[in-house]
Amino acid sequence: MHEPYDNALLTPAEMGAADRAAIARGVSGVQLMEAAGRAVAQNVQARWPRQPIVVLCGPGNNGGDGFTAARHLAGAGWPVRVALLGSVEELKGDAAHHAGLWQGKVEPFSLEVLDGAGAVIDAIFGAGLARPVEGTAAEMIEGMKVRKLPVCAVDVPSGLDGATGEIRGTALQAEITVTFFRKKPGHVLFPGRRLCGSMIVADIGTPAEVLEDIAPTTFENGPELWLERYPWPQPESYKYQRGHVLVLGGAIMTGASRLTSTGAMHIGAGLTTLAAPSQVWPVYATSLTGIIAQPFDGVEGFKALLADERRNVVALGPGAAVGEPPLKKSAPQ
Repeated sequence: MHEPYDNALLTPAEMGAADRAAIARGVSGVQLMEAAGRAVAQNVQARWPRQPIVVLCGPGNNGGDGFTAARHLAGAGWPVRVALLGSVEELKGDAAHHAGLWQGKVEPFSLEVLDGAGAVIDAIFGAGLARPVEGTAAEMIEGMKVRKLPVCAVDVPSGLDGATGEIRGTALQAEITVTFFRKKPGHVLFPGRRLCGSMIVADIGTPAEVLEDIAPTTFENGPELWLERYPWPQPESYKYQRGHVLVLGGAIMTGASRLTSTGAMHIGAGLTTLAAPSQVWPVYATSLTGIIAQPFDGVEGFKALLADERRNVVALGPGAAVGEPPLKKSAPQ
C-alpha cells in the first residue's frame, strides 16, 4: 500500500525537523548517525570490490556519518584512510561521539591522502550547505575531479545545495549518493540530479509518523501519487467525462502545440481541440488525426472557444511566442 508521504521531498530544514522529531520519539541522534554510516558502508560494499578507500569527513554531522562508515568498512576488512576538514577536537555532539569510536589515524585534509585510493566516500558537506565551497575544501573537490576517482556521496555530493539542486561554488560528481529517510529537492532538480549519480534512500530508523508533523508539500512525481485517482475508462463513460482539452496553436511555431495536443490525446483526454489562427489552420488540419483543428480569428474568436464549459483544460504557451500574435487578428490582404 502506498503511503501518502512515500514520494515526499524534504528540504534540509524539514529533514532537520524530522531528525529532531525522531529524537523526541526516542531514537537518539547517535543511533541515527550509526544507522546512516552503516548504510553508507553497506552500499559501498555492494557497489565496489574491496579496495583501498578514503573517507573525507567534514566538520559537521556529515563528517560524523563518514567516521561511522569508515569504522564499518574497516571492520569488514577494507583498507581505510580518513581525512578530516578541521580537527577532531572541534567536532561536537553526535559527530564527536562517532569520531571517538574510530580507532584508526585521522589524517590532514590534503590531496596526498588520495594517493593509492580506489574509491572515495564524500562526507564533507551535507544537504544544508548554505555558502559557497572555498579554501581547502574547494581545492580537495577540484583535485578529485582531476583524479576521477569513483565517489560515494553521503547525503549529497559536497557543494550541492540540497534545497535547490544548485552548485555552491564547486561540487563533486558522485557515482552513487546515499541519503536518508527521504530525498531532498536537490536530488531531483538539475544540476543536482546529474551530480548525484545513482540514488539510494536508506532507512535509518526515523519513524514515518514524523512526516505527519512536518506535512511536506513537495513531492517527486510518479504514478504512486495519482494512480489511485486516475480516471480509467468505464463501460458506461463517454468522451466529455474524460475532459476536453483546448490547446492554443502558434502562428509560426506549429510543432509544439501539435505535440501538446497529441500528448493530451495519448494520456486519455476525451476530446482535444487545437485552436489555430485562421491563416495557418490548414497546417494543423492536414497534419492531425484524432484531434479537432478549430480555426479562430483574434482575441474574441478565442474567447468564444473558451465559452464552451465542456472545454475544461486549456494549454497556452507552446509555440505561441510572447508578442501579440497569434491572438491578434491579421490585417486584411
